[in-house]
Amino acid sequence: MTAPHDRPTVPELLEAVREFVEAGFAESAEARVRFHARVAANVLCIVERELALGAEQQRAHEARLRALGFRDDAALAAAIKSRSVDDRYDEIARAVRDSIHDKLLVANPGYIEI
Repeated sequence: MTAPHDRPTVPELLEAVREFVEAGFAESAEARVRFHARVAANVLCIVERELALGAEQQRAHEARLRALGFRDDAALAAAIKSRSVDDRYDEIARAVRDSIHDKLLVANPGYIEI
């Protein structure tokens, strides 16, 4: 929670809305409404996970880029495209895999292989 705001916090509000959408429309007779409710609930889950994980993931991502010597993703992508970092394949591939892992933790943790 951030000052001057009190409870409920943003995560608590999101959870309440998600639970309402999941419960409130799950029993709808209309398949289209049920589908859209599931999509909305999934979006809210993504937002909840990004709020919970995003700041730390951003710090980790920025640290990975700095360790590779790049200021941002665009600079790294340009270096990969120009093939100027081919000799650092393993190091860059590891950093890219770590970034993809972080993205999946937010977008859909179920896609991560265990």
